[in-house]
Amino acid sequence: MYLFIISAEVLFWVFVVAGLIARYMFGLKKLGGLLLLCTPIIDILLLIAVFITVSSGMEITTATGLAACYLGITVAFGHRMIKWADLRFSHWFGKGPKPERKYGAAHAKEEITGWLLHLLGWAIGNALLFAIIVYVDDPQRTVSLEGIMSTWAIVLVIDFIVSFSYVLAPRKKKA
Repeated sequence: MYLFIISAEVLFWVFVVAGLIARYMFGLKKLGGLLLLCTPIIDILLLIAVFITVSSGMEITTATGLAACYLGITVAFGHRMIKWADLRFSHWFGKGPKPERKYGAAHAKEEITGWLLHLLGWAIGNALLFAIIVYVDDPQRTVSLEGIMSTWAIVLVIDFIVSFSYVLAPRKKKA
């Protein structure tokens, strides 16, 4: 399962970079868009791998749980990550404006938005983890999934504290 997760992450970025290269370096906007639209297929393939693992009676490991986490995060952050990469490619190869760092309230808003997306990814990932736990209905096989849920909740709380700290102490532009 670890191999599937790593492959999914690599393929996600291969399709993103290939789409952006097609768009900005070769001027093939339709092909670039098509390659970018292929990224959800990777998530579907990983979801199928998780389903096969769970339904075949194979051992459910931390990797199975990480696959659910990966799916939640890519669904929540996928568009934002592609937009981030698109802005940079546009600047480097398409004569687009240089992406600007945000400061003050704008940066705080960006951090809070990032946390809300993390919350969405957490909800999706935990829904998948919970669905696996209910489907398997064997606490001994799914104990690692419960540990992932607990750990991820702690990470979400830490991310909340960091993200919302920028409201109280905004990032200042260096003089």
